[in-house]
Amino acid sequence: MPRYYAEPVVTVISRPVFTEPPHLPVEWIGEGTDGERLAEFAGRLCYMSQHNPAKRTTREYLENIKRQGHGSVLEHANYSLLLEGVSRSLTHELVRHRAGFAYSQLSQRYVDESQASFVVPPAVIGDQRLEAAWREHIEGAQTQYVALVESLMERYGWVADKVHRRKMAREAARSVLPNATETKIVVTGNMRAWRTMLELRASEAAELEIRRLAVQVLRVLQLEAPGFFSDFEIYTADDRREAARVGHHKV
Repeated sequence: MPRYYAEPVVTVISRPVFTEPPHLPVEWIGEGTDGERLAEFAGRLCYMSQHNPAKRTTREYLENIKRQGHGSVLEHANYSLLLEGVSRSLTHELVRHRAGFAYSQLSQRYVDESQASFVVPPAVIGDQRLEAAWREHIEGAQTQYVALVESLMERYGWVADKVHRRKMAREAARSVLPNATETKIVVTGNMRAWRTMLELRASEAAELEIRRLAVQVLRVLQLEAPGFFSDFEIYTADDRREAARVGHHKV
């Protein structure tokens, strides 16, 4: 039986490491992660205000940056996330966010999907009749995929290179797999790009699965570097699902 995901899995796999140049020390106040300190240092360099004349903490400084819309300094801090338990339908939307992002996604041409997992659409979760009908369709598609790979391996038996033969079979057979097929993707983005993506995809107007992911990513990044996301609020929307709104738009 295939594995079914009802929630995405978000893992931080890379975060900034800031090394303060000894000849330009900043008068730091309060807590700050390396990513937050990096953005503050970059902002202060613009005005040579390392002595911190306003006596702001790191997170107060970043709040002022967001309030004024000086989002360029946020671009210095990059975080990489491993996203699992997301559908190929979702990643098709996600990769439309180009500026400030890099993506590396599982390849269906090379990876055997006979043991693929699938992502349950939020709209059918909790309704046994709908979910049972959906699973029946999913399992039928996976059975067809396995049968097609076997038949195509026979058809291309004249191809001497077995690895190439498998690739030819899988790239054709994947056409019967549904958009709900689970995929894994590494996403690297700077904090300005993450903020823009989350503002759009965690909103009530977003498609439900990517909205669910965006809210979870927001929670993860708020723990990683709260100074970048202190103006985001997670709430329960009228449709009884979580969404998020932001105080400073498109910094």
